[in-house]
Amino acid sequence: MLGLLTKLLLILRSRLRSQARLQAEILVLRQQVLVLSRKSALRARLRNLDRLILVWLYRLFPSLLKAITVVKPETVLRWHRRGFRAYWHWKSRPAGGRPKIGREIRALIRRMSRENPLWGAPRIHGELLMLGIEVAQSTVAKYMGRCGQPTSQGWKTFLRNHTAGIASLDLFVVRTISFKLLYGLVILGQLRRRLIRVSVTANPTEEWIAGQVTEAFPWDEAPCHLIRDRDCAFGAAYTRRIRAMGIRDHPVAAHSP
Repeated sequence: MLGLLTKLLLILRSRLRSQARLQAEILVLRQQVLVLSRKSALRARLRNLDRLILVWLYRLFPSLLKAITVVKPETVLRWHRRGFRAYWHWKSRPAGGRPKIGREIRALIRRMSRENPLWGAPRIHGELLMLGIEVAQSTVAKYMGRCGQPTSQGWKTFLRNHTAGIASLDLFVVRTISFKLLYGLVILGQLRRRLIRVSVTANPTEEWIAGQVTEAFPWDEAPCHLIRDRDCAFGAAYTRRIRAMGIRDHPVAAHSP
């Protein structure tokens, strides 16, 4: 029963589609007759409405391309592609936003950033406001010239300039013969690569780590900078202790070796 019903629906669909195609073919022929009725001495005069109707009917029934004789089939295909590009160009148009900055203002921003490499976007933005040029600070940052060298010191320069006041701290794991875990703490001075302190514990709490830092550095010998990894064992007690000792905490970047 279901198969018979499916066949009936397919037959009805094919008949309706055949009738629709027949009506579309009649419309194509009528439109061509209308175009030929206003034909000039040299060529048929096609209007945009004629092109739209022919392309639309070709889109519905591609087999109607054989019934079009006033123009070549390649011409209809070219109209279809052109309309498709125009539609997506309209679809992808900018949805508003900030107005574009003039070429003179962009050139001025780049010139100010090149001639004053130590100026950032806030300084250049303020200078432009004093000149009566109202632009956003984010726009200034977008059009600033790129300097060949960074305006601030890099990590290697920082280490070279401050090696005498830098120490590093790290935790590592030691496995015992009975398969227990012990945690070792190493504090290293960067100037001479001197080993300052090594401690081992089975429970590395933040209070214990803070105490090891206090014992490693007397108050008059504390470094200015202490480099460490981002272990969760370094908690609030550790942070308070090194701040009280005047040490600046420098956690390394995430996922760094």
